Amino acid sequence: MTVDASDDWKRWHEQRVEQVSAPYGPLALTGTHWIEDHPDGRLPGVPGVWAADGDGVVLTATETDGLAVDGAPFAGEIRLAADREPAARVTLGERRLVVLIREGVWGVRDYDPAAGTRRAFRGIDATPYDPNWSVPGHFTPYGDWRTARVETADGVERLLVLAGELAFTLAGEDLTLKVAEQADGRLWAVFADTTSGDSSYRFRFLYSAAPDTDGSTTVDFNRAQLPPCAFADHFICPFPPPGNRLDLAVEAGERRLV
Repeated sequence: MTVDASDDWKRWHEQRVEQVSAPYGPLALTGTHWIEDHPDGRLPGVPGVWAADGDGVVLTATETDGLAVDGAPFAGEIRLAADREPAARVTLGERRLVVLIREGVWGVRDYDPAAGTRRAFRGIDATPYDPNWSVPGHFTPYGDWRTARVETADGVERLLVLAGELAFTLAGEDLTLKVAEQADGRLWAVFADTTSGDSSYRFRFLYSAAPDTDGSTTVDFNRAQLPPCAFADHFICPFPPPGNRLDLAVEAGERRLV
């Protein structure tokens, strides 16, 4: 193990703790409200009237609702597009009301820096860096992206778009994970292993650097991380797709909350 690799991992872990515990990090999410579940437009604990309208959301509010849009007190009607989470145009005091869309369904997420989950946070249990968990990998794209319908953390099945398979050898076993491709080219896997639901969270996320032109990248389970739904129940994280449950104990990376 090189000192640089171990130090890099420590910095990564510290940054992860800072990220999730930030005022509008995942620990601050107190609710995800799907507008179609509230035909009257009244979302639980959220002022104003919210209506899905084609490619946007129409918000109607009065001065007494106490809402602000783009930092200014708001009364009237405005059409909103999806926000870039956790930024939001609409706020209520320190709370941010994030407009989002998933598979054509519009919703509003409520981020509150005073959330009990954020106040109760004590840290992330993570296994110290071990070079044996960082191995070469090879990405093979499907050509045309494929979709898998998987259960998500809120009990609803949704589509997961997959770009290809990531092959690697770990503990003498040849393994593969089905992965999605991020906008920046990174590969993203949702996986479980024999520790899942026992000594680690029920599933985890793994990101690998964008592969080189020959498909090579690094698979580093030291940086396996807890999904957002480990920090707040209101995220709709996808469960692992078929084939992404590894038959070995991945005793590396983030394991669970302290």
